[in-house]
Amino acid sequence: MPRRSATDSPPIAHSTPAETRIYAVGDVHGRADLLSETMERIDEDLWRRPVSYAVEIYLGDYVDRGPDSKEVIDLLATRLVRNNAVCLRGNHEELLERFLYDPAILSPWLKLGAMQTLASYGVSLRHDGAESHYDLHQRFCRAFPRAHALFLKCLKPWICCGDYLFVHAGIKPNVPLDRQTMRDLLWIRSEFLDSPRDHGKLIVHGHTPVPHPDVRSNRINIDTGAWRSGILTCVILEDTSIQFL
Repeated sequence: MPRRSATDSPPIAHSTPAETRIYAVGDVHGRADLLSETMERIDEDLWRRPVSYAVEIYLGDYVDRGPDSKEVIDLLATRLVRNNAVCLRGNHEELLERFLYDPAILSPWLKLGAMQTLASYGVSLRHDGAESHYDLHQRFCRAFPRAHALFLKCLKPWICCGDYLFVHAGIKPNVPLDRQTMRDLLWIRSEFLDSPRDHGKLIVHGHTPVPHPDVRSNRINIDTGAWRSGILTCVILEDTSIQFL
């Protein structure tokens, strides 16, 4: 059975649709081992506790920093097809996709863990620094599977289900959802994190690592820094309950 967190009580007065259970998973960052374990635990939980409708949502930042970005995308692409999983776009996927079209993106991407992603596809930086960004870009494009490019095209900016809104980083307070910018959805931090405002939906997000899941009256942060902490968080939402797998 799912482990309950100290933050589970009292329950927040938000609800999923009837007979629906949501599994939302935080930032993976190349930890295919943790992702595989989490998927197995989701399957086991569904076997033990069947439900009419199960929704799997992955909150983005699948690549960079950890060692197995390529395998993470393989796992998620399979889950998307077999389980109708919903995969959201994170800021790291945005950088990866931009690099596929623009070699100049390499410099800012390297600062956020691109080297580990490149290596997972068999593309290593030359230590002598003689290779141009363009040449590295060409090698990566040749190594990057078409199936992974299609996976990137399938990523959603956000999704609503019941009283919950799922997004990678957060939303800009006081701005309607249909007027949010992609930059805010993928990159926002303090303006959203520090806001006590009721956003109309309970926001479930990642992007900003925390030591343990952070459950507040207007948002739930489930990015527990898996790539370095070894903890990949999955929150289970059903009716008005909040549990952690």
